[in-house]
Amino acid sequence: MPTLSALARQARLRKQDVDWLHALVSDWQLLADLSFADLVLWARLPDGGWIALAQMRPTTGPTCYPDDIVGVVTVPGAKPFLDAARQDRRICREGDPEWSRGVPVRHETIPVVSGEGDVIAVIERATNLSSARTPSRLDIAYLRAADDLAQMVTTGLFPDPGEEPVLVRSPRVGDGLLRLNRAGRVTYASPNALSAYRRLGLTADLTGQELGPLTAALTASGQPHDDTLMLTASGRAHMETEVEANGSVVQLRTIPLVVHGGRSGALIMVRDVTELRNRERELITKDATIREIHHRVKNNLQTVAALLRLQARRLTAPEARSALEEAVRRVGSIAIVHETLSHAPEEIVEFDDIATRVAMMAGELSAAEARVIPSLRGTFGRLPAATATPLALVLTELMQNALQHGLSRPGSDTVTGTLVVTSARDNGKLTVTVADNGSGLPPGFDLENTTSLGLQIVRTLVVGELGGSLDIGARDGGGTIVSVVLPVEPLPADRP
Repeated sequence: MPTLSALARQARLRKQDVDWLHALVSDWQLLADLSFADLVLWARLPDGGWIALAQMRPTTGPTCYPDDIVGVVTVPGAKPFLDAARQDRRICREGDPEWSRGVPVRHETIPVVSGEGDVIAVIERATNLSSARTPSRLDIAYLRAADDLAQMVTTGLFPDPGEEPVLVRSPRVGDGLLRLNRAGRVTYASPNALSAYRRLGLTADLTGQELGPLTAALTASGQPHDDTLMLTASGRAHMETEVEANGSVVQLRTIPLVVHGGRSGALIMVRDVTELRNRERELITKDATIREIHHRVKNNLQTVAALLRLQARRLTAPEARSALEEAVRRVGSIAIVHETLSHAPEEIVEFDDIATRVAMMAGELSAAEARVIPSLRGTFGRLPAATATPLALVLTELMQNALQHGLSRPGSDTVTGTLVVTSARDNGKLTVTVADNGSGLPPGFDLENTTSLGLQIVRTLVVGELGGSLDIGARDGGGTIVSVVLPVEPLPADRP
C-alpha cells in the first residue's frame, strides 16, 4: 500500500503540509472513536479531483468501509461536499443519509487547516447508522467531544503544533474519558475513568470535582509533585503524565479544547497502567540481575585464569606449561564476552569490540621483537550472547593456531608474517576468514581426523553449536586460510 508521503506528492503538497498531515493521522484514532465513524483523509489533485491519503476505522462502532480505499482517485466534481468544505472552510453535513451496500451512511466533511492557516486537505467522516439506538450519556459525551475536536481541526488547533508525536502507549478513548469545563471541573466521567480514580483511592464521585487539586490530594505522600501533574490534571496544557497512589498507576493525557476562539475546557484520557508498570519494573530488575550475573561470571573466570597462570609458572615441563597457557587464553576470551554483556542493556553485544580485544590478546603470543598483531577488516556487527561466546572462543583458537604453527619459525620463538581476520554480514550469514602467510598446512592434513585440540574445539563450536560451516585450505600466495560461515538472524536495529 502506498504511503501518505508518496500519495501526497501527487497532490503537490508542501513538506510542512505533509508533516502536519502525519501529525494529524498519528492521533486521529481519537476522533474516529469519539465520532463512532470512519475517517478518510482526502487531498485535492491539480486537475480538481481528489485522492485518498489515509483511512481510519473506529473501534467504538461498525465501519462503513470494510475495504481499503487509500490511493483511490476521484474525477473532478465527484465529491461536491469535499469541494464545499475546502472552499467554505467549514464543516459540511449531508441532509439525508445515503445507502452504501445496503447500509445507511451519514457523511460529513471537515476541512483540515494547517498551523499556517491554509486548507491542505479534507476529512470525510462517515457514520454507519445500521446500529442506530437511543444514545447514552457516554455516547452524547463522545459525540460532543468529537464535534469540538472537528472544530479545532478546521482552525488549525488540532493536532497541537507543539505537542510531541502520539505514542502507542498513550491512553485511548475506550481506556477512560474525562470532560472538564473551563474552570477545570469534571462535567463527565466515563465508567473506566471513574474506576481508574477509584484505584487511586477516590471514594467520592468525580463529577463536579476540580480535577487538579483532587489528583494532587490523592497522590499526597510527603514527596514533591511533578510540575506537569497540575498542568495535566487541570486541563490547561497538551501533556501526558502518570499518577501513582494507593499501589496503582494511572496515566493521564490532556487535550485542551479551544472552540470558537475561546477555551471551553479539556478532554482527559485516563488509563490504568498498574500491571504494565509492574511488569516493566520486573523486567528492569531481571535485566539488572542478569548483568550482575555476567559481571560475577567474568570475575570468576578471571580468577580461574589467574590460578592457571600461577600454576603454569610452577611447571618445568614445556608441554604442560603450554597447555595451561592455552587454557588461560580460552578462559580469557570467554571472560571478555561476559564483561561486555555486563554493560549491555540486552543480551546483545557489539562483537567488533570483542574481536579487537581477542586479537590483542592473541598478539601477545608472538615474540616482543617481531610481534604480529592480527589485522581486523570488515565488521561483525551486533550479535546475541548465544553466538558471541562461542565465536570469541573460535577466533581465539584460530588466531592462536596461526601464530603458534603457521607463522612461527621452526626451532625459534620468533613469530613473523601477517595475520588478517576479515568479517562480513550479508543475507542472514556472517562470514569470517582468518588468513596468514605462514608455512601452510602440513602434508596430508585432514580436518575430520585432526589431532589438534584447538581445531577440534573450533569444529565442534562452529558446526555443532552454531550450525555453521568450517573450511580450511591453502591461501593463494602461501599460507593458510580458514573460512567460517554462520547463520545470524537480523536484529531489530539491523533491519532496514
